[in-house]
Amino acid sequence: MTNLSVLYDAPGPRAKRRNVLYAVLFVAVLGAFFWWVLQTMADKNQLDAEKWDVFVTDSRIWTTFLWPGLQNTLIAASLSLVIALPLGVLFGIGRLSDHWWIRRPCDVIVEFFRAVPVLLMMIFANAAYAEWSNIDRDVRPLYAVVTGLVLYNASVLAEIVRAGVQTLPRGQGEAARAIGLRKGQTMVFVLLPQAVTAMLPAIVSQLVVIVKDTTLGGAMLGYSELLTNARLVSTNYANTIAAYTVAALIFIALNFLLTSLASWLEKRLRRGKRGTGTVVKVDPSGLMDQPGGVALTPDVSVPEPRAVATTGASPDSARTDVTS
Repeated sequence: MTNLSVLYDAPGPRAKRRNVLYAVLFVAVLGAFFWWVLQTMADKNQLDAEKWDVFVTDSRIWTTFLWPGLQNTLIAASLSLVIALPLGVLFGIGRLSDHWWIRRPCDVIVEFFRAVPVLLMMIFANAAYAEWSNIDRDVRPLYAVVTGLVLYNASVLAEIVRAGVQTLPRGQGEAARAIGLRKGQTMVFVLLPQAVTAMLPAIVSQLVVIVKDTTLGGAMLGYSELLTNARLVSTNYANTIAAYTVAALIFIALNFLLTSLASWLEKRLRRGKRGTGTVVKVDPSGLMDQPGGVALTPDVSVPEPRAVATTGASPDSARTDVTS
């Protein structure tokens, strides 16, 4: 029996040759494009060795620009996550409330801040801090970046929490209420611990978004994060391609570490929730000796009936012998 796809017909000889031709042409066009890009960079002296060697020979690039920028990126991202995560859980639980005077305001807040661009919230926060606060001008961009990231990502995390809890079977909440738990106790002790494993990939994805969105504050508010300091490197050393390439590699490495840590944590949580599979053996004779014991019938395997047809007989005269 052939294993043909139900979505499309199996290609014939001519279609296979045509697909191979398309693949070769695509690879050739892609290779020509990369060659053109590299040739253009070489014509502008962006591939010269001295523009890349400075990252190894000149330590001031790291101590003055890249390392402080990475620290500021981690500070803004960490503060945003620490504040946004509990707020997101709080608003997510509020959206699941049975009381309309709790659910409706949470719905309005979450939907509003999800709809407003995070860059716009950073700009408004920076203007508000400049107008109505005494925050020092040097640290004001940090406050504005964290405020914008917290407002936006808390609303996104609230939706993640709400969706994660609603994906659980209804029997979980019903069983908790059957043993006398209140709705708040059911949420804290039953539903949220089970939903954490399902929500963890989305939370980590949002953390990666937070790390990358810190660059918006550097572009518009002058916050000295990694990408802004990489721009200073390109200005001082005239190596634009090299500076942004190194910054991109740092971002890739940082996000890879975050996703790897989250994958390890998710596997550990899933492994911890598995049952031990312990089997308890009960001696029936011991139960019979106890007062009021219940008689347990030993497990006796009985062979299934076998149908034996008489050879040489017609179908109408065939007999079946049942043996035990």
